[in-house]
Amino acid sequence: MNKIFQKLKSHVSCFMFHVSSSIGFTLLEILVVMGIIMILVGLGFASYSTAQKKSRDAKRKGDIHAIQNALEQYYSICKFVYPPALGGDITCGDPATVIMPVVPVDPKDSSVYTYSIVGAGYTLCTSKIESETITDYCVQSQQ
Repeated sequence: MNKIFQKLKSHVSCFMFHVSSSIGFTLLEILVVMGIIMILVGLGFASYSTAQKKSRDAKRKGDIHAIQNALEQYYSICKFVYPPALGGDITCGDPATVIMPVVPVDPKDSSVYTYSIVGAGYTLCTSKIESETITDYCVQSQQ
C-alpha cells in the first residue's frame, strides 16, 4: 500500500508541476486572440451598417408608396386633381377629408420627399437610396 501511495504522490506532484508551469498565456497568444476578435468585430460592424442602410431604403420605398396611395385617394375624392404641393398632411378641402394625417419623411435626416406636378400627374422621388447603385427612386401618378 505504501508503494502505491508513493507512486500516486509522484504522479500528483508531477501533474502539479506541469500545471503550475503552464498557467497563463504568452504575449503572442494574447495578441493573436485580440487580432481575431478585432477582425470579427470589424466584420460584424460592416454587416450591421449594411443592414441599417437596407432597412432605411426599405422604409423610404414604403413611405413613397404610402404617399402615392394617399395621392391617388386624394385624386379620386377631390374632383380628379392632385394636390399642388405636399405639406405636413394630405387633406382634401372639398369635401373636408383627411387622407394622410402625417406625410412621412426620410428616416435618416427627416427631409421631405421630392414632389412635383408634371402636366396633369405628378412625380414623387427620393434621391437617397443608400444600398443600391442607382440612388434615385421615383413613382408617378397612376391616372
